[in-house]
Amino acid sequence: MAHHVVTLVGSLRKESFSLKIANALAKLAPSSLKLEVVTLHGVSFFNQDLEATPPADWSAFREKLQRSNGVLFVTPEYNRAIPGVLKNAIDVGSRPYGKSSFNGKPIGIISNAPGQLGGVNAAKNLQNILPGLAGPIMQQPEIYLNAVGDAFDDKGELVKESLRTVLQAYIDLFAVHAEKHNA
Repeated sequence: MAHHVVTLVGSLRKESFSLKIANALAKLAPSSLKLEVVTLHGVSFFNQDLEATPPADWSAFREKLQRSNGVLFVTPEYNRAIPGVLKNAIDVGSRPYGKSSFNGKPIGIISNAPGQLGGVNAAKNLQNILPGLAGPIMQQPEIYLNAVGDAFDDKGELVKESLRTVLQAYIDLFAVHAEKHNA
């Protein structure tokens, strides 16, 4: 049976590179993984005052995470950190205190940018936020995708072979990580 992995896209932009990368990963995933690409359009702002009776979108998001066998984060970098929409989703998914929906889930982190730095700060930001909220974070390989601006055609299909090679290696190793931590 394939491990169900929620792949959280850290950008709301319709043509985001993160969404295209997440979709490419879903196609490249080995048969031992089934990636569900999840955008964060429907996750409302976290407000602890609502915790006693959480909004339906929070409950649905938390349940999706709880049913999964792992979580992949695919995110751009905004102002040297993760986008606010992704931080909000982490806040929603990690509450109520002590009942994080990410708890125990094997985690993967992929950051990206059209420029040369590949979203390194976003990945490092996630590496600072997630311990204590989530399960084991895959340590190697770290993946910061740069120069992704020309990696996809006008239909969103991956056309850059060097990126395909990197993504294939990563998702194959994430499958091993997920298997190890779901045994």
